[in-house]
Amino acid sequence: MFRAGAPVALAAAAIAAAAVALPAPAASAHGGRPGHSSDVRFATFNASLNRGTAGELVADLSTRTDAQARTIAEIVQRARPDVLLVNEFDYDRRGEAARLFQDNYLSVGQGGAEPIRYRYRYTAPSNTGIASGLDLNNDGTAVTEPGSDAYGQDAYGYGMFPGQYGMVVYSRHPIDYRHVRTFQKFRWKDMPGAALPDDPSTPAPSDWYGADELESVRLSSKSHWDVPVRVGRRTVHFLVSHPTPPSFDGAEDRNGRRNHDEIRFWADYVRPSASRYVYDDRGRRGGLRPGARFVIAGDQNADPADGDSHAGAIRRLLGSPRVDASSVPSSRGAAEAAASQGGANLGHDGDPRHDTADFADTAPGNLRVDYVLPSRGIRTVRGGVFWPVSSDPLSRLTGAYPFPSSDHRLVWLDVRP
Repeated sequence: MFRAGAPVALAAAAIAAAAVALPAPAASAHGGRPGHSSDVRFATFNASLNRGTAGELVADLSTRTDAQARTIAEIVQRARPDVLLVNEFDYDRRGEAARLFQDNYLSVGQGGAEPIRYRYRYTAPSNTGIASGLDLNNDGTAVTEPGSDAYGQDAYGYGMFPGQYGMVVYSRHPIDYRHVRTFQKFRWKDMPGAALPDDPSTPAPSDWYGADELESVRLSSKSHWDVPVRVGRRTVHFLVSHPTPPSFDGAEDRNGRRNHDEIRFWADYVRPSASRYVYDDRGRRGGLRPGARFVIAGDQNADPADGDSHAGAIRRLLGSPRVDASSVPSSRGAAEAAASQGGANLGHDGDPRHDTADFADTAPGNLRVDYVLPSRGIRTVRGGVFWPVSSDPLSRLTGAYPFPSSDHRLVWLDVRP
């Protein structure tokens, strides 16, 4: 069933457990499921289920006792998404971690929540921690031995071993595995007008990478996936990614520029007139066909009003004529956290209710970086951010630094395709 080096597409065989709605107050605050039968809940969650060494996540999930995994699973069970992207979930070639998280955590009721079973899941290789053999941080050494920060800096995507910070999709609706498209190996230079980083010590523009390096440097820090999901008679393309943080670099701004172009990729992909340059890992060219329905999801590491991201990085996507960005998920917990932490949050221009990540008042403060964005033509019903206020008993799942789950919050949107 598995081939080395190939994407791992996994369809769980067991019958899905019945979804049980939360009591009304919790449903209102955290997204329990009393909605219309045709509503589909799409969600994204940077769950921070990454580990420091290869195989460690599989080992942790092989038991049912990992405290963080139990907390993450309970959040998912409380929110009950139908289609879910999990960012920062270490990739392994056999898909063991993805299976174990379902079997040992999601399928087991946590903290009084009902189990949730996804019959379909998809995961595939990530650029994180894959050795490039190149000196991509220009420190004079191309590091090819995994396990160090220096290795991560020279990998195709930052990671100390192959697959660290990967991602996985879980779905209650059938995934059309034959038509999944991945863009792991798309070269950055092949994007017209790419915002390539510049070496500030030379007069030449966009010359941080040499010509030979540009033949190898990939756009995606993890990958970009187009995962078609069958919802009744319709197909909704679940467009998922996790652009690099726009920081941890120097004046060349290689991460900030990469973040900008990783986000731009989807803005181009959903517009046929702008996506002719795109090619996937099988060599097929072009983006979505006209009129195709989609939901873009992921930790984009960019806030439209605050933070360190490249100017206009996320605004280009939010302003796309093919994207409906009118519904902005929010929470009372995010507003409470910004007010109680103060500090950097006090200087923000954005509405703190829309924040999705709690950076514990470390610069640049809490931000809106996680998105679920449907295409125009899909009706949005409601949405939210799983961020309970401190007086809510469920705030134990999000907490304060050091977080029991993740510094990001699950973001969901109910749509009627």
